[in-house]
Amino acid sequence: MTDTARCRVEAVIFAGGVGRRMGGGPRPKQFLELGGRPVIDYTIAHFAEHPQVTGIVVVCLESWIPYLERVLARRRYEVPIAVVPGGATGQESIFRGLSYLHDLHPGDREAIVLVHDGVRPLIDGETISACVESVQNRGCTATVAPAIETITLTDDEGAIVQVIPRDEVSLARAPQAFRLEDLYGAHVRAQREGLDEFIDSVSMMTHFGYRIFTVEGPAENIKVTTPMDYYAFKGYMDARDQRMLWAPE
Repeated sequence: MTDTARCRVEAVIFAGGVGRRMGGGPRPKQFLELGGRPVIDYTIAHFAEHPQVTGIVVVCLESWIPYLERVLARRRYEVPIAVVPGGATGQESIFRGLSYLHDLHPGDREAIVLVHDGVRPLIDGETISACVESVQNRGCTATVAPAIETITLTDDEGAIVQVIPRDEVSLARAPQAFRLEDLYGAHVRAQREGLDEFIDSVSMMTHFGYRIFTVEGPAENIKVTTPMDYYAFKGYMDARDQRMLWAPE
């Protein structure tokens, strides 16, 4: 087991999407504001304020880097935060973040990296801690949430061929956690083999034979990609503020 206090824990937060499913507005989804703060800042705060996180790299749409840097300057987080431009695909963008960390900490076999969506602002510290512990004690780790609705398999004609018991499946969430050198090496290998269509880091690591363990995260840890998601996020934050307002002293 690795000593948590001495282990470097870095986060790569992906904020490179353009948000087409949000309705085509002028702002990408990660920069939509709630309470005067962009969604991405709510996300960053969970990692920047976590006691185990030693650094953050935000992979950002290049045209929005100046805006994000102004946001970060106002917030004055104590943990080092770098902002690097994204690539043409999500896979390329994550690799740019990993490359920055690999160059910053070459040869650090113990370093852990947490890969997280910039538009998942409802992650919590407990889940981040659980991911770190899981990587240290078991290996590659994915955050999941229980499936709360019936899941079916259908054939080419749309007919149901199987109803899968909910207790046998879970919903993939984030963060996903790995040893930095392992994930960086897998990306290099994928490039060498011309594999550029992995949907996420867990899919890549599974392809290369890594066993993936899971930790359960909060049910509200949704990805804000549609207007309905945004209003769900707003509703959750409003409810949280009400609880804090009326909490007994």
